[in-house]
This record gives sequence, structure tokens and C-alpha cells, in this order.
Amino acid sequence: MTIQNELQTTINAMVQKGKGILAADESSPTIAKRFKAIDVESTEENRRYYRSLILSTPNLGDFISGVILFEETLTQQNDDGIMLPELCTQQGIVPGIKVDAGKLALPNAPGDEITEGLDGLALRLEKYKKQGARFAKWRCVYHISDTTPSQVAIEANAEVLARYAAICQSQGIVPIVEPEVLIDGNHSLSDCVEVSEAVFHEVFHALHRHNVVLEHIVLKPNMMVPGKESAHKATPEEVAIQTIKVLRRTVPAAVPSINFLSGGLTPEKATAYLNAMNQMSQQPWELTFSYGRALQEPALKAWQGNSANSHNTQAALFKRAELNGAARYGKYSEKMEHE
Repeated sequence: MTIQNELQTTINAMVQKGKGILAADESSPTIAKRFKAIDVESTEENRRYYRSLILSTPNLGDFISGVILFEETLTQQNDDGIMLPELCTQQGIVPGIKVDAGKLALPNAPGDEITEGLDGLALRLEKYKKQGARFAKWRCVYHISDTTPSQVAIEANAEVLARYAAICQSQGIVPIVEPEVLIDGNHSLSDCVEVSEAVFHEVFHALHRHNVVLEHIVLKPNMMVPGKESAHKATPEEVAIQTIKVLRRTVPAAVPSINFLSGGLTPEKATAYLNAMNQMSQQPWELTFSYGRALQEPALKAWQGNSANSHNTQAALFKRAELNGAARYGKYSEKMEHE
């Protein structure tokens, strides 16, 4: 199979009507924070048990087409000795892997950050592919303030995302390209729109420069929302209208799927906003989800680190996946939260 055919086969499996992607790629500090909230210690065994529990949720593949895994998870097994990537495959879910090495301060750009991890990426991808990963994810973040993001940060992060995507495609790995304009702060909805438009434009200019095949990527952007400390709380309709406006200005129709990140939104809001977008007129791309906390938060609360809560944990995850599956068709309603 040629690399192009391999990439297309993976895209076909990842981009399916009514389905989205589960982000289960929390870094060690992030999963420790999530576990601490439920008073569970973040040991390797607890992480293995929890992730094997959610990945074995019955019928999860009805609404989830791909799962982003943390590197540690690629090498772990469930209690029956089945490798966790294989557990995904058995559910008809494509396993993927977070490959960036985290973010650090961008020199000469106070308040801005850059994501690292390009060195040796091709060799790492070769190894991950042998372990079952068929797609990858790389996240760059942009802070909104009076001085950020700078043009330096917008251009540098776009270049990094494009280089990562090109390396992935050369290895037969589908890249998820994640430019995240952060929700932190008190900025307005219009500030988010302005910054996101500039960021997305620059990302696609860079992808074009690096000859990245747009038909073989997935875009994972933020939605257009005001800062979480803003006095104005946008309605789902406002979020939908502004998000679609920015995407139509910046994202070529060749991109098959836009899988939104939840980025600090509550599970209910993340679902409602996606639903509002899918109630609008037909768009050139699939509009779906790639949520982490907005899918897993109810499951974590149900689990509490207790194996006796396994059924309730899986039921909570399945329900959120099902609700987001309905939002893919614009058929979600708030009353479904209580059914």
C-alpha cells in the first residue's frame, strides 16, 4: 500500500458520520491534576486501570472513531493482557498518539509559548506506528492579552505545526493539527475571533509551504468563545456563527474534518456549541469533536478510583459520547442530559 493510500484509509476510518475523537492523551502533570480532583493518586497502575476501563466501554465505537493516547498508554495492557491500542482496534476505534514534547517560553516574545519535540520525530513515529498508532497529534497554544500573541509567536508555531504535519505524512501517519487559542483571560468574543483568524490563516500558509496534503489532515481548533473571565457569556448560536465565519475564511474545503477541542468548556457547553454549528447550513468539512475533559469528566467523577464503580464510569463516558454523537447531526437538546 502506498503512503497516500495508507493515509486515506486512516482518514476514512477517523472521519465518520456521527462520530468524533476521544482525547485520552493527558500528560503526566495533567492526569495527576484530574486524579487529584477525585482524590486518586496518579500512579502508573491507576492510570493503566482507568484508561483500560474507559477504552473497554461497551459500544464506544458507535460514537468514537479515534482515541488520542499518551505515550505510556501505547505500552500498557488491560487486566486480560490485551495491549491498550489493540483494545481500541477491537472496538473499531483508530489508536493515535500525542507526539509533541510540551510547550515552553518563546524567546524574545514575552508571554508567548512555543511547542517543542520535532527532533527525532520521524524515528519516534516509526516506533509508535509499530505499536499500533495510525495518527498523531501536536498542540500549539496562543495566549490572548494586550501584548499576545505576537506575530513572532503566530508565525513560529505555524511553522512548527506544518513541519510536524509534513513529517507525519512522510511516515504514513495522519496528523491532527491543533492550534489552540486559549480560553484563559477576560478577552471578548471579538478578540478570540480576531486572534483565531490570524492564527488559522498562518497555519494554512505554513502547511501549504511544506506541501502538506490537506485531504490527509484533521484540524483540531478552538471554538470562538469569550475568555472564561469575561463578563459576557456567549450563547451557543453566537459561538456557532462566529466559529463558522472564521473557519470559512481560513480553512480550505480540502480539509476533511474539523474536530473541535473543548479547551476548558463544561461538557454541556462543548456539546451545545457543537450542536449549534451542525444546525447551521451545510459546511464543506465535517464538524465534530475531539474532547478530553468534556468527555471524561463525568466518567472520572463516577469512577473515584474504585473498581466497584466501573459500570457507572463506562456508562457516564458512553452517555457523553452519545450526546456528542447527536450534536454531530444537530439533534442534541438539553433535556437529553437528564434522560
